[in-house]
Amino acid sequence: MKIFRTLAVSLALIGFSLGAHAAEYAKGEITKVDAAQKKVTIKHGELKNLDMPAMTMVFVVANDDLMKKAKVGAQIEFIAERVNGRITVTDIK
Repeated sequence: MKIFRTLAVSLALIGFSLGAHAAEYAKGEITKVDAAQKKVTIKHGELKNLDMPAMTMVFVVANDDLMKKAKVGAQIEFIAERVNGRITVTDIK
């Protein structure tokens, strides 16, 4: 029984530590779309998971479905993460 309790506590701690680093949605406004290069420029608030202050910057977009959501002037909530060394938009809502 003690083994199961130890295992349960360990799994809970692992889940908590993974959740602490999860990306959060940030608010932003799309100011430019480059569909050919699959990039967008976003004026955004703080990106906590990337330890990045508010600024305007260019992001790579993860896939074509997300590119379809990218419209200049759109107020969005998005997730940006490091993917293969590049800061990439991985979700837009």
